[in-house]
Amino acid sequence: MTTGSDEYVDERQHAKLTPAKSLRIVRELQGLTQADLAKLSGIPQPTISAIENDQKGLGIERAKQLARALKVHPAVLAFPGWEPGANVVDLRERVYGKRPPVKAKPAKARKSR
Repeated sequence: MTTGSDEYVDERQHAKLTPAKSLRIVRELQGLTQADLAKLSGIPQPTISAIENDQKGLGIERAKQLARALKVHPAVLAFPGWEPGANVVDLRERVYGKRPPVKAKPAKARKSR
C-alpha cells in the first residue's frame, strides 16, 4: 500500500504466532498426526496435545526433541515470529508460559589503586 508519496506503510501483524501454534502448523504441514509425532519424538501424545492447546509450556528440551523429529531448527518451534532486537525475557516467557526468575549477577570486586 502506498500513500500520497512513494512511502510504504508497514504491514500490521494480524495473528500472534505462539510456540503451540508453530508446533501444530509444522506437524500438520508434514502430514503427521500427534500420535505419529509422539512415536518419532518419544514425547507422549497427551503431552503434545497439551502443548498444542497451550495447557503445557513447550520448554527448550522438548523443543529440541520435537525439532529433531520434525527436522527443523528448535528456534522455529521455540521462538516463532522472533525479530532481531526482540526482548529476550519476553521470548522466554512465550516458551515457558511464565516469566522466568531473573538471577542476580554477583557484583564484581573493584581493584584498588
